[in-house]
Amino acid sequence: MLYTGKSILDVANEHNFAIPAFNISDWAMFTGIIDISEELDAPVIIAIHPDEVSHVTTDLIAAMHSRAHRSSVPVAIHWDHGGTYEQMITAIKSGFTSVMIDASLLPFEENVALTRKVVEAAHAVGIQVEGELGTIGANDSYGESGAAEIIYTNPDDAVRFVQETGVDSLAIAIGTSHGLYPSDKNPELRHDLLEQIKAAVGIPLVLHGGSSNPDAELARAVELGVNKINISSDIKVSYHNRMREILGTDERLREPNAIQPEPIAAMKATAAEKIRLFGADGKAELY
Repeated sequence: MLYTGKSILDVANEHNFAIPAFNISDWAMFTGIIDISEELDAPVIIAIHPDEVSHVTTDLIAAMHSRAHRSSVPVAIHWDHGGTYEQMITAIKSGFTSVMIDASLLPFEENVALTRKVVEAAHAVGIQVEGELGTIGANDSYGESGAAEIIYTNPDDAVRFVQETGVDSLAIAIGTSHGLYPSDKNPELRHDLLEQIKAAVGIPLVLHGGSSNPDAELARAVELGVNKINISSDIKVSYHNRMREILGTDERLREPNAIQPEPIAAMKATAAEKIRLFGADGKAELY
């Protein structure tokens, strides 16, 4: 079942769980994530950011639609971290059912103006929009890679932002960071801030950069109102590390069916941990 971002997240908001948004970068990752979501009867958001889009191309979205329509669980296809209005139009025309415009590095008023423009275009064709307020920094090549430090989301600004843009969900900065945390950093979430923001805005809240945060912190964030958590590095590390191990065993290996099953299984195991941690397992029956 193919869903929009709003229709899939509103149920999570009402029933107080979080849907994982898994960033995929090839067809095998996509089918593996759909398979494990079906096995756990969990709704899922497939996220693709601009770097990944440039790799898989928008031509793949039609095939994703076909698989999603045959799925036994709700599936949304989400353009992650769109940086321009033009990218958002491309996403809508290509068949994404949810989009994120990330203007968080711009001054507040410019962020509002661009986000509102995207909301007007997307809502006209029934597509949900995620905006972002505050910056979470980055340890990788996408997202807020220009942000050297976390700028926490201000609850009062969040109220203004939601009112003035009309976004359906809001990514907030409460102490996560894109990519895997380096060993000299200690990730810690501001649950007090999350609680204030949720009480103030009410709409589904999103966490980006959840890799390396302790499970207990993420579980508490879900309890306090986070309804979507992006997972990219964790599943890619599992997938590609196992692939490196397989390829290292025999230089004659060349057929995908001899190489990829175990990496996919490793990725699915990591994804299953996240699905259960966020309370999404068994929730497809709510739709």
